[in-house]
Amino acid sequence: MPASIVIQKPAGAARQLILLFHGVGSNAQDLVPVGQQFAARFPEAMVVSLEGLQPSDFGQGRQWFSVAGITEESRPARIAAVMPAFQALIAQLQQTSGVSADKTTLIGFSQGSIMSLESTQKAPALAGHVIAFSGRFAGAPHVAPVGTAIHLIHGDADAVISVDQSRNAAKQLQALGASVSLDIEPGMGHGINAHMMSLALGKLPAQE
Repeated sequence: MPASIVIQKPAGAARQLILLFHGVGSNAQDLVPVGQQFAARFPEAMVVSLEGLQPSDFGQGRQWFSVAGITEESRPARIAAVMPAFQALIAQLQQTSGVSADKTTLIGFSQGSIMSLESTQKAPALAGHVIAFSGRFAGAPHVAPVGTAIHLIHGDADAVISVDQSRNAAKQLQALGASVSLDIEPGMGHGINAHMMSLALGKLPAQE
């Protein structure tokens, strides 16, 4: 299992599992500040930032799949090739923490969002919630994931992954009958600002 950072491990049994997946060329440390905010809001959650499965093609950091020479046509196959390992990472942490899929949240940024979103098209469901910052599906979603709420958060000035990807995904998921929310941040590029963070924190139900 690639290196990961445990941001929070509750003293007692974890009631939630919150997993974070970084973008290409980055690493687990990059999303620790995001994870720390979720940890503060949900003190009984186990919060882990995961490291990408592969060394980055760009010489630093990690990646979930290669983007060297990637095209719209080649992207789905590259994701499919690594999806079993991605699913295994999540299953292993669910087993370790004793938290079921319905109490698991996947939070991705950019490429980490792509993996998290694409995982919702596989069965069985890996998580009760997916929060996708600045992400996209590899292709149009074709199933409404059972028991998974999908939350899309995207800056409208994103020059890396167009906000239209999230807009289109929201429409497609709604048409399939999926549980989906879409929040667009005016003037924001490819990143996460404080307001987007606040929106994300509000997507999960409060611990009882």
